[in-house]
Amino acid sequence: MSNDNDQTNPPPSWQQPVTPSAAAPRKEGWEREVLEKLAFATIKEQRARRRWGIFFKFVTLSLIAFALWTSFGPSVSDMENVGPHTALIKIDGTIEAKGAGDAETVISALTKAYADPGSVGLILQINSPGGSPVQAGIINDEITRLRKQYPKKPLYVVVNEICASGGYYIAVAADRIYVNKASIVGSIGVLMDGFGFTGTMEKLGVERRLLTAGENKGFMDPFSPQSEKQKLYALGMLDEIHQQFIDVVRKGRGKRLKESPEIFSGLFWSGAKSVELGLADGFGTVESVAREEFKSTNIVDYTQREGLSDRVLRKFGAAAGASAVKTFALEATPSLK
Repeated sequence: MSNDNDQTNPPPSWQQPVTPSAAAPRKEGWEREVLEKLAFATIKEQRARRRWGIFFKFVTLSLIAFALWTSFGPSVSDMENVGPHTALIKIDGTIEAKGAGDAETVISALTKAYADPGSVGLILQINSPGGSPVQAGIINDEITRLRKQYPKKPLYVVVNEICASGGYYIAVAADRIYVNKASIVGSIGVLMDGFGFTGTMEKLGVERRLLTAGENKGFMDPFSPQSEKQKLYALGMLDEIHQQFIDVVRKGRGKRLKESPEIFSGLFWSGAKSVELGLADGFGTVESVAREEFKSTNIVDYTQREGLSDRVLRKFGAAAGASAVKTFALEATPSLK
């Protein structure tokens, strides 16, 4: 019975042994076919790389062209047929060289705004905690000069969040100062800050080796002990700059200022209190001043902003060296902030 079943029911084909004669014959020239496929894949990849390379080159050239256009292209003030308008210049940030409150940048915008025959008046919008007394002083002097040159074009300051120290140093040169009741105004003082690491160095066993030619050449060195003589000298210099600040405020505000011992102490006040003290003239925004004082709601922004190329350079660290020098070599520079 079993023999009959074996003859009538042979095992499935997948269980049958594969003999060399039953195996699929290998195709001739398969090596060449594989090499051709690899070659075509390589060519395809190279073409893709070339296309991406062209794309990135195009993007780079477009960015360069845009940067050049933003740097050298026509500004708003160069446009014709603007008509009667209120000129707006913004100072937003620290008053410092090469920053938002750089004197050269601000003065350039002010000059264009004053010279434009269509501008009926100027608004200087300030949002700054202060900064360099030099930059603030230069801007203050130039505003005073331009106001005399263009007596029919008033310049009003509108305070945003804060107008303190160096920012206020600039503001007092204007015809009027408008604030929000919650703005921060004042801080009429000067400071010089830094750090001293002598105690830390002693604990770490680090010896400072500073060689100078000149008794005070190492003045305010953070790694050397502070001498009483040099401290008194620094305080005298700060008092001198502070007095310059006080004189500028008195000249700018005149009889409107209600002087008290605290006014020039470095304190700051709310916008509402600053109006009471005569540090400001009233409440207002850019829009309300343009509408009510200049009767011109057509506002043209003359602010000179940083170009794309400068932003890219700063992003990738082009200013790292300058920042390091500022941090270590100019740490003890007097500041209005």
